[in-house]
Amino acid sequence: MTAAETSGKATVRGPRERMVFSAAQLIRRDGVAATGMREVAVHAGAPRGSLQHYFPGGKEQLVNEAVGWAGRYAGDRVARFLTALPEPTPGGLFAEMVRQWTDEYEAGGFAGGCPVAAATVDCAQSTASTREAVAAAFATWTGPVARALVDMGVPEERAGALATLMISALEGAILLARAERDVRPLTTVSRELGPLLDAAANRRD
Repeated sequence: MTAAETSGKATVRGPRERMVFSAAQLIRRDGVAATGMREVAVHAGAPRGSLQHYFPGGKEQLVNEAVGWAGRYAGDRVARFLTALPEPTPGGLFAEMVRQWTDEYEAGGFAGGCPVAAATVDCAQSTASTREAVAAAFATWTGPVARALVDMGVPEERAGALATLMISALEGAILLARAERDVRPLTTVSRELGPLLDAAANRRD
């Protein structure tokens, strides 16, 4: 759910997919309220009239689909992070999850956050369908993290809780990093949680 997502823009096909992608990118930068349908169409390079065709439910439908896309993207990234590690460990996985954000912020500034978190803040109380969409998106992300932890030796009964802890710590650190314009919160949670996560795997036997 980072600006690394923008590197995938070239692989997105068709105006509908481009608009979902663009909505996610604008929401992560500006929030839901400030993201208009016109801006999404321009960002996606799609005819404005196609919005009604593809999203008859209007902005609410588009936001929900963008949130769903972001959740799937984050979940799919877990396997890539593990592949990048010479010896996968829970702490190493979390470090990779954090590193994608420190890389973004150090390279391009602190403009963007997590679109799922942004939609949660803006809409979870006021729009039931979006609250359900963000809950599903977080579940789509948490599931692969928990399964990866189990594969690395974390007991199944603890893996879900630790996956929730990892994602919660990451989301909080993203918020603080943007507020402080500093990656310190991100590097801090990576450093402090890494040993705890690894210890959970080490105690399996």
